[in-house]
Amino acid sequence: MNTFETAHMDRDDRPVEECGVIGVSSPAGEQTAQLAFFGLFALQHRGQEAAGIAVSDGHRARMHKDTGLVTHVFDAASLAPLAGYHAIGHTRYSTIGASSAQNAQPFLLETMHGTLALAHNGSLINAAELREELLQRGFGLTATSDTEVMALMLAAASGKSWEDRLERTMPSWKGAYSLVLLGVDSVVAVRDPWGYRPLSVGRLVEGGYVIASETCALQTLGCVEISEIAPGEIVTIRGDEITRRRTPPAVTGGAHCSFEFVYFSRPDSEWDGRSVHAVRQRLGERLAIEAGVDADVVIPVPDSSIPAAIGYSRQSGIAFNDGLIKNRYIGRTFIEPSQSLRERRVAMKFNALAENLVGKRVIVIDDSLVRGTTAGPLVKLIKDAGATEVHLRITSPPVMHPCFMGVDMGTYDELIAARLSIDELCRHVGCDSLEFLSVEGMLAAIGSQNGYCTACFTGEYAIDTTALRLSARKAGVIS
Repeated sequence: MNTFETAHMDRDDRPVEECGVIGVSSPAGEQTAQLAFFGLFALQHRGQEAAGIAVSDGHRARMHKDTGLVTHVFDAASLAPLAGYHAIGHTRYSTIGASSAQNAQPFLLETMHGTLALAHNGSLINAAELREELLQRGFGLTATSDTEVMALMLAAASGKSWEDRLERTMPSWKGAYSLVLLGVDSVVAVRDPWGYRPLSVGRLVEGGYVIASETCALQTLGCVEISEIAPGEIVTIRGDEITRRRTPPAVTGGAHCSFEFVYFSRPDSEWDGRSVHAVRQRLGERLAIEAGVDADVVIPVPDSSIPAAIGYSRQSGIAFNDGLIKNRYIGRTFIEPSQSLRERRVAMKFNALAENLVGKRVIVIDDSLVRGTTAGPLVKLIKDAGATEVHLRITSPPVMHPCFMGVDMGTYDELIAARLSIDELCRHVGCDSLEFLSVEGMLAAIGSQNGYCTACFTGEYAIDTTALRLSARKAGVIS
């Protein structure tokens, strides 16, 4: 979303997700933290800045968290003390709250109701107001994350159980959230009434249950009987027991994030009952129908655009091939001391396969064009490799508006399609033609014209963001 406190130095031309969450409850209590670790590893694509796991043995809670990738934060020595029947975990990309150790999750508190740990994927648009209310009530906040605000509100809520306190507190939370809560003897999960972020639950064959942001993590752990947690639903897992409590969904209807299909989710996940991989192929097919062009080869920008390029090739009859090879070991880097080195970033991430490009009219399939920092260098790379024409095709509509629901899209000033027409974008990027998929085409590929958030394309938000946008405008964040 619009990030007021964080300024990353190396933003790619991609929107960035906030977090992944995992929750595990086992009747045997064996290797619960290890299961959470493997689940977080499967969710690493959702956040690479920090990771953490909290466990409870029924009497006390323990936690380990730090900045870095999951495999950097955890090893055998750090996992060994995390013994218990119940565990939650988190892998983080910062939106609200700076990228720092103090904002790493889960948040662990001792409350009058007992131990509470919380991990959260999403963003509250009214977090600043809620934080101010807590400060006025005398609460001491140690971090700048909206997750801490949610944890403190739950700690202060009345009710006989965490489920009761969640249900009473949820109406105060405006925005996107899929969260897992660790109590002394259970894991509780909830999804916001609009259903912005994904969340699913599955049963472990050896006993117990797992809750995760994506089904790919549940499949990694061998779960069966996988089902999606409904918008507004509260799910409790306690060993072999699972209970589900429905709360009213949003009166404005569902607002599932369409970018989960376009880019965020792993292709082997299911989201809203649909295969992500299959939807991405249909996005490519629709793009070929809407924006066909004579060419010799279709190539993807790896990796997320591969299924769409296959779909485009299949629909158009133009051969699919690899044209770019990605260095998958290039992650975030904050050591870029000069403009010349920043300009080499694309070359660090991609090499061109000249033998598949030389003398060819090339269609390049990419999933999004957000800040416009990557497309131009990629087009130049392909032309330098010998392509005679480069036609850029994008499997999402132009991103014209910021996201306020937990996705780091950028500000209006950063969103290049908000400033330039498609013809101007084409000249800016240096390609021979440029086309985007329409909103209607994207929704047709997903399989529903309703229930999805398209605010970053249309500016039509399911939740009133007027106050937040006015605040951002006053701060000079948006124009």
